[in-house]
Amino acid sequence: MARPSPLAFILVTLFLDAVGIGLFFPVMPDLITEVRGGSIGDAAIWGGVLATSFAVMQFLFSPVIGALSDRFGRRPILLASLLVMALDYVVMALAQTMWLLIAMRIVGGIAAATHATANAAISDITPPERRSQTFGLLGAAFMAGFILGPVIGGLLGEWGSRVPFWAAAGLAAMNFVLGWFTLPETVTAAPARCWR
Repeated sequence: MARPSPLAFILVTLFLDAVGIGLFFPVMPDLITEVRGGSIGDAAIWGGVLATSFAVMQFLFSPVIGALSDRFGRRPILLASLLVMALDYVVMALAQTMWLLIAMRIVGGIAAATHATANAAISDITPPERRSQTFGLLGAAFMAGFILGPVIGGLLGEWGSRVPFWAAAGLAAMNFVLGWFTLPETVTAAPARCWR
């Protein structure tokens, strides 16, 4: 039986990376006041710190994660990223201090810095004549996650400020399982040699 295409896994991974940016915006004020207390104005400031720390780490570590995927392979990096994201969301769902929330947003931003790795994996396995179409799908998946993240967070937040974290952990864990069975290693020996 033929192995399913890894494209679906990569699209879902990029979708989840983008969802992680905005999923928690609707529930952050409630979560922060629950954890820290204080006014809604204080919660807005801390919410900005949490959102910024995630985005900055994602920006800074994207080339690092990409370089690691050249050295160790796309498959282990993408799978490890999803596993770390799932654990990160579980810890955030259980967190009782602001410092733990900030630490987890930093870890989550690093784990979600897989855009370059996903692009490289697609480039590895897609024929040149189909790359434009496939990269268009990757961009669409990322934008869909960026747009739908706050919507999903708002809907799930109706059941509690921690529910979006549990949902995100479940999605990341399910995508890890999907990737385990569908994603082959795509790096050839050539790029890995540049590290020797």
